[in-house]
Amino acid sequence: MSREDLDIEVTANAVKVIAERKSEHKEDTRSEFYYGKYQRVIPLKAKIQNTNVRAGYKDGILNLTLPLAEEEKNKVAKVNLSEG
Repeated sequence: MSREDLDIEVTANAVKVIAERKSEHKEDTRSEFYYGKYQRVIPLKAKIQNTNVRAGYKDGILNLTLPLAEEEKNKVAKVNLSEG
């Protein structure tokens, strides 16, 4: 699959990857690959800065760098201590 076959959409709460694998039919050969269009939506637990996302694609591996939103970076959680 080439990078032209990929479409990536990022919101503050999810990443959507849409791709299409086109069939390469050669005579007298048999293929067991799945061909066609598919999509996957990956929900995110933390809000991100969707305008600063970086992506790389090499050797069939997609790498996304998703920076946290400023409000998520500064979030502090209080931890309660239990006795015992």
